[in-house]
Amino acid sequence: MRRTITRPASVLGALAVAASLALTGCGRDSSSQAGPGSSNAIDDAKAKGTINVWAMGTEGEKLQSFVKDFESANPGAKVKVTAVPWEAAHDKISSAIAGGKTPDVSLIGTTWMGEFAKSGGLEPTPKGLVDQNAFYPGGWKSTVVGDTSYGVPWYVETRVLYYRTDLAKKAGWDHAPKTWDELQKFAADLKKAGVKYPVSLQPGQTGSWQSVLPFAWSNGAQVANAAGTDYTIDSPEMTEALDYYKSFFDKGYSQTRMLDPGELENGFAKGTYGSFISGPWHIGLVEDAGLTPDKYTVAPLPGKDSSPGTSFTGGGDLAVFKDAKNRDGAWKLVKWLSQPPTQQKWYETLKDLPAVKGAWQSGTLADDPQLQVFGSQLDKAEAPPAVPTWEQVAAVIDANVEKAVKGKMPPKEAVADMQQQASSIGTGL
Repeated sequence: MRRTITRPASVLGALAVAASLALTGCGRDSSSQAGPGSSNAIDDAKAKGTINVWAMGTEGEKLQSFVKDFESANPGAKVKVTAVPWEAAHDKISSAIAGGKTPDVSLIGTTWMGEFAKSGGLEPTPKGLVDQNAFYPGGWKSTVVGDTSYGVPWYVETRVLYYRTDLAKKAGWDHAPKTWDELQKFAADLKKAGVKYPVSLQPGQTGSWQSVLPFAWSNGAQVANAAGTDYTIDSPEMTEALDYYKSFFDKGYSQTRMLDPGELENGFAKGTYGSFISGPWHIGLVEDAGLTPDKYTVAPLPGKDSSPGTSFTGGGDLAVFKDAKNRDGAWKLVKWLSQPPTQQKWYETLKDLPAVKGAWQSGTLADDPQLQVFGSQLDKAEAPPAVPTWEQVAAVIDANVEKAVKGKMPPKEAVADMQQQASSIGTGL
């Protein structure tokens, strides 16, 4: 499974909290903060000089050879990619910003954008560099802190409903559920047809906010105000969504424990689990587990009253640092990586879904029905608020989702407590 960067591992989260505190304690002036506007425009001349790039995971391993086309088009430029392990990435970037010794450009996890922009370490996106309307809205939103964009979406991902079409047919369904009521009926019918767990959902713990918030967003809830200055978690819409989510566990439609690695894919192939919500990486995983494409498919998330519902979007952004030595070359590389043909080629290289909508209009992305479901869902997908404290608040949501699912706290109280803790933490803007 390819590592998703939307939610770092728990150890990385601990490093994130410690390092974010360190950002205000040394090195860069703590009064240097995110501000409105954009930086000076980049000219149309060819890039020159060395462009130092940090990239994580498989992206870091593949990018060096991939940028040869950029170097050929810009013979005076040399791109130097440093691969950074995800487990060390947040701490390394934080230390570099604090010490004023950053690369020119880096891949940034979407949930880190608010923190690093607030620290004053990132440069606002230059005027006219790209057209924000060319990107999926959720992806672009992940770069915006306050009212300023501090980068460009590089690749995106979202979550859709995977379900066993053969089991659904036995239960009387020839189509995917499109609404909340239909999803409940779908689960009930699969249960009657002998499927042990018709809908596998995450029962709390790390990352469960990514499962719960799509239901809340589909119900009209928002976790922060538009300016990002206040959390707005406590609402009737959020409570209703959590109550609905909890009902799948109460009725035995979903397992109440965290699954072991590989258990979901194998269980889906064996028919233990009739459906689940996940990203594009699971296409390969379920087929590796022995499930053939004629026995399952993907569909947009059910909405409260209509389809599609609102899903979660994550991925990776590209940002240029305030202390970049080759600002001009860095932004020109970012622009090149954002062009539809480049994004298509990057997908063929690594299977990262393009953040630019135009890249989906031809080739494999246009021809593959399953991929088109993800492309369609991306038109209605939300990113969490790009605020410095999101990782801390996400951990609060994770903990209270588990308490609600296990009956230790009523959904209304769980949501109210999320709000109380989030307000105490503050957004950091």
